Amino acid sequence: MTREEKSQVIQDLTAELANNANIYIADISGLNAGTTSDLRRACFKANIKLAVVKNTLLAKAMEASDREFGDLPSVLKGNTSVMYSETGNGPAKLIKTFRKKSDKPLLKGAFIEESVYIGDNQLDMLVDIKSKEELIGEIIGLLQSPAKNVVSALKSSGGKLAGILKTLSEKEG
Repeated sequence: MTREEKSQVIQDLTAELANNANIYIADISGLNAGTTSDLRRACFKANIKLAVVKNTLLAKAMEASDREFGDLPSVLKGNTSVMYSETGNGPAKLIKTFRKKSDKPLLKGAFIEESVYIGDNQLDMLVDIKSKEELIGEIIGLLQSPAKNVVSALKSSGGKLAGILKTLSEKEG
């Protein structure tokens, strides 16, 4: 690879890092061609971009980026693949599901919405991260709940009140 080609790859990687809020770094080495193809297909279906990268080029792209990746460059050893996703927990769920059939991919680290996670032991926690849409949905549900309770209480007590008034008016008549 020439110096110009390396420079172009670093520029492309820096752009990808800037355009994606959720970045997972994984090790998919040792997967045979069929399993790797299955992983790529699963990533495509889940709207996750998977790319195999050179550690040195990714490290330089992280340096050139405006973002603070903390200790994430320290995991760039051995074979490295990068997963870009719009949802914070998408790649974690995919990795967990995929590992029911295989011992890979191994999670090296992740950068999710400005937070850095290092190590495969973080996988379960990353699966439980809620997306922005899920959080908004929960908040709306919580906000609607008291209003629904008030409306149902008014409806039921309104019916009781009408029944009491009807009974009283019948007694007088």
